Amino acid sequence: MAKKITIAVDAMGGDQAPQMVIDGIADARRLFPHTKFHIYGDETQIQPLLSAYPELSAASEVFHTDSVVSSDDKPSQALRRGRQSSMGLAIQAVKDGSAEVAISAGNTGALMALAKFMLRTMPGIDRPALISPMPTIRGESVMLDLGANVECDSNNLVQFAIMGAAYVRTVLGLSKPTVALLNVGVEDLKGKDSIKAAADVLRDFDHLPLNFVGFVEGNDITTGAVDVVVTDGFTGNVALKTVEGTARLMADLLGRAFRSTLFTKIGYFFASQGLKSLRDHMDPNNHNGGVFLGLNGLVMKSHGSANAHGFSSAVTSAIDMAQNDLVKLIGEDLQEIAIGDEIVPLAKGDDS
Repeated sequence: MAKKITIAVDAMGGDQAPQMVIDGIADARRLFPHTKFHIYGDETQIQPLLSAYPELSAASEVFHTDSVVSSDDKPSQALRRGRQSSMGLAIQAVKDGSAEVAISAGNTGALMALAKFMLRTMPGIDRPALISPMPTIRGESVMLDLGANVECDSNNLVQFAIMGAAYVRTVLGLSKPTVALLNVGVEDLKGKDSIKAAADVLRDFDHLPLNFVGFVEGNDITTGAVDVVVTDGFTGNVALKTVEGTARLMADLLGRAFRSTLFTKIGYFFASQGLKSLRDHMDPNNHNGGVFLGLNGLVMKSHGSANAHGFSSAVTSAIDMAQNDLVKLIGEDLQEIAIGDEIVPLAKGDDS
């Protein structure tokens, strides 16, 4: 029997909040009817929206706060005054154990800062990493880090690889995912010293449930050449935004092409089902939801521009991770390394 999960929701984060948030969690609950929600934000805005969903309302508890982390707030500002905000209270619920996952579509930097400060990193992890699924030719793969850490050393990259593989085992159901480091070439001699050093360590991980295959280049990301692409946050964020921008460009160019003449409009009529399938596969809302891995608790980041369907996708992913004990799974993999491979310079973590 699936575990009953409670989700702590920042109702005020996102471009279309709180309407998008409430519509999204209502949609997700149809798939997971036993899920409960703790909703944080302005009660005067939230309760009228909840009234449209009686079953969701009965499974939810609203916690009022006037404080909201804005999209312009710097991480330092969020740390000083954001702990009583809708975002901070959602994270606090995970820390207290009253919820298994916190989810927000708000300010990414603030969410990262608050989550790391309040939950601390797991033993064996230097820094948390942001991971998210990406559409590929083969279906779906994941990439991390997507912006949480601009600069990373070899130890960070090794930890990201372990966490990314655990994520794929939990969310995508692959027992031994393929893992690669993003590099400027696939040859062993190419790349920065930190990347080559991380590769040297990962090649010795034959006792863990991951298959390290070496290096991939940027054009391999969307082919689905591997299940987990590992990189630093600077490169990962640039790559992610490039992929999203390319998807929008393709959609725009196809739209113009099919509207250009009478014959192309007729062609669109016959191709509409195939184009709809392509649009659905590339739609960021169908792959929404990045999670900060490496913390003593689960914190999910939704796109700020997500619609209700996109927020629902993030919530359902969060439920999957909570039901499969992703944090515990990562901890077990890290423990295997600490015991079985002394060459890995594992950090102590920040579990104070």
